[in-house]
Amino acid sequence: MLASAANWAWPDAVRDLFRPRGVNLLMAQNAGDFVDIIAIRRIHTAIVDVDAEWPSGLATVKIIRMDYPLVPCILLTSKADQDILRKALQLEVFGVIGKPVKMDVLRELLNRLFVKKYNSDLFAT
Repeated sequence: MLASAANWAWPDAVRDLFRPRGVNLLMAQNAGDFVDIIAIRRIHTAIVDVDAEWPSGLATVKIIRMDYPLVPCILLTSKADQDILRKALQLEVFGVIGKPVKMDVLRELLNRLFVKKYNSDLFAT
């Protein structure tokens, strides 16, 4: 699993969700890190914060899509308006979650993604 680093409690909260399931979490500091990590590691999902200070999360997804179009992406945003949702749909993002992120919502979205894409119930309750 690959996620955007953040200046809030996000990394610790996500680790607490993933660690008991044996899922490795990698954090990217910028869009270049996302691409570098995907190039050398098998990534099952990228979780991208649209509100990141470095190139927007949407730009990061566009960069990922250029070379790794099959990596599922989940977007986090503090502004889940029609424009963000339309752009996410165009980029074939698996899901968009509003911030502050409710971990049960993230876990349910991850469960649907893993069942659909990997035939795995890893995130089932």
